[in-house]
Amino acid sequence: MTDSERSIDSPIHELRVIPRDVHGVSRKQMSPNALRVLYRLREGGYGAYLVGGAVRDLLIGGHPKDFDVATDATPEQVKALFRNCRLIGRRFRLAHVVYGREIIEVATFRANGGDDDGDRQTDDGGRLLRDNIYGTIEDDAVRRDFTANALYYAVEDFSVRDYVGGYADVEARLLRLIGEPEARYREDPVRMLRAARLAAKLGFTIEPATAEPIARLAPLLADASPARLFEETLKMFLAGHAVASFELLEAHGLLPVLLPETAKALASNSSGALRRMLLQGLRNTDKRVANDEPVSPAFLYAVLLWPAYCRTLAQLQAQGVHPAEAQRRAADRVTLHQVERVALPRRFSLPMQEIWLLQPRFSQRQRKRVFRLLAHPRFRAAFDFLELRLAASDSHAEDVAFWREAQQEPSAALAVAEAGDAAEAVDGEGDAPSPRRRRRRRRS
Repeated sequence: MTDSERSIDSPIHELRVIPRDVHGVSRKQMSPNALRVLYRLREGGYGAYLVGGAVRDLLIGGHPKDFDVATDATPEQVKALFRNCRLIGRRFRLAHVVYGREIIEVATFRANGGDDDGDRQTDDGGRLLRDNIYGTIEDDAVRRDFTANALYYAVEDFSVRDYVGGYADVEARLLRLIGEPEARYREDPVRMLRAARLAAKLGFTIEPATAEPIARLAPLLADASPARLFEETLKMFLAGHAVASFELLEAHGLLPVLLPETAKALASNSSGALRRMLLQGLRNTDKRVANDEPVSPAFLYAVLLWPAYCRTLAQLQAQGVHPAEAQRRAADRVTLHQVERVALPRRFSLPMQEIWLLQPRFSQRQRKRVFRLLAHPRFRAAFDFLELRLAASDSHAEDVAFWREAQQEPSAALAVAEAGDAAEAVDGEGDAPSPRRRRRRRRS
């Protein structure tokens, strides 16, 4: 059956077995702990397979970070085999086999039960709320999201087993949903983000029938859990393919739902400077990930929401709000609007706001202010952000040059700062001294 003859709403149920000498996947590439789980389950009389992203990544020459196992053993039966096992989840009951810092996730084969089944629950819009209907490996393959994720590695004969045409799609670098796309997206709207993320990560093309409903159904993401959307954005932007992910969000109409204020700001910015800066920030993030350097969600969101901050700040200043007050209000408004959609924790939102609010202080060269800013705990992040702004506009070149020198040669920076103090004193624009409070004498 050719690709054009395949129907997306009629998943293939014919088993294709790809032998070891054809697929090239080796156990040497796998986690030893995952192999221990596979062999223990087999010894216990159960079927067990390496499944999902790990098989997919190994087939295209990647290096999986996680190794998941699928089995016909129930979670309770898995727990009985492994002392280092804990059961988690309500919507999807799973077993986690723990080896130090590594967790091997073991899932029981699942099936698509009927609507009347008590262990499978959906809401009125078709979104899946609970799904603990167990079935066969064939059932399990059909109910997975993408064909590329429905491949099973069998440890007994080292073959890859394909029930839905996933092996051909991996070879063709094609991301295809299993089943009817609109129904699958309504069942779980976050699958639309997963499609963009996986296509960006793998360099795959989203199959046309899989891509077509995304823009129409994007508003369904508004009903997704904000906490889940936060975790999905971290996977999307902090895994080394942030630029490609962002461009796919734009291309498929997902950005206005995920980052609504940013999307509005980019659309109204005719010069394109805000978009250039945002993309440069994401490129820098990808480089840091590639170099195994730390990346911060606070800095990431400072980049992603900067266009929204700039737009809100301009609106407040046009209303005559004092600059310092406008900056604080803009930071608060953008943060409050965003957390309604994506649950950005305060431990990240507060540093994000500090990075924004420190930006005007880089144009101040007075001696006290220079050394006060150098000592600020967010100085380095804020300066990195200033350098990022330089990538989009040359107007910050003088500030960047000064603060680079201030970090490398404090004495030279001090001379410049003292000159600034002198000029300010002549102009009469220095900081007014803080009034001293008179201490009341205590009556004896």
